[in-house]
Amino acid sequence: MRSPDPKGRLAERAEKAAVAPRHELVPFFAETAKEVLAALARNPNLQERDLLRLLERKDLPGEVLREIAAHKEAARNYNVRLALVRHPRTPRLVSLPILKFLYLFDLVRVCQTPAVPTDVKLVAEETILRKVETIPRGERVNLARRSSGRVAAGLLVTEDRELIAAALDNPFLSEAHLLRVLALENLPALVVESLAHHEKWSHRYHLRLALIRNPRTPLQLVLTFLPDMAVNDLRDVCLDRRMPEQVRRYVLAHCAERLNKKPPPMTPAE
Repeated sequence: MRSPDPKGRLAERAEKAAVAPRHELVPFFAETAKEVLAALARNPNLQERDLLRLLERKDLPGEVLREIAAHKEAARNYNVRLALVRHPRTPRLVSLPILKFLYLFDLVRVCQTPAVPTDVKLVAEETILRKVETIPRGERVNLARRSSGRVAAGLLVTEDRELIAAALDNPFLSEAHLLRVLALENLPALVVESLAHHEKWSHRYHLRLALIRNPRTPLQLVLTFLPDMAVNDLRDVCLDRRMPEQVRRYVLAHCAERLNKKPPPMTPAE
């Protein structure tokens, strides 16, 4: 006797998954066949908690995630849309349009979800930065403390002392973010001074070089940084046209003095 056709059984399970009432759906959540899962995602009897349960599976194919996104419950349910964006396999064409509808701190959660693709995180960060001007100051300060490093760096460009301090203390902020900030034209002097005095960042070698070349760094601070810098790096810094001429002269004089104080080369013993 011939065994039943596997494809026939698959089609039968998919057909049932697409129309079964809620009390008969439990076995389908453990399915592995994408055809059955896609049919389940189209089932009109699914409610919010069913879609969220399905989205807990990180192995869902993109086809199934597209079906979930098209479900009537997903269209009107905020939590389902948020879970879709945070799912590691959601196609970009599904997740990117949803971002503009998410609340600010849910966008932060998206940025901090390791499995979310990098390009989706970048769009989420851009969306956050577009929204920050419309939120109360207290929320901006909180955002500066908790957001991604890129968002914290964007919030750093301000003349609000508390907001600057919160951004500089952000655990996701990196030296690379700050180097890009210091390269900005018309950066507020308060940002430069706060960075130059910061307990953590003011001791970073490459940040000190960037501060030396920045025209808004006070001369007295520049002078305190010079002894710890390599002469060759200081000479390179002096090629930056943004550097004030007075600072350039001090730096070059410092380099000349250090070179003149170098001990003479040792000669072989006779």
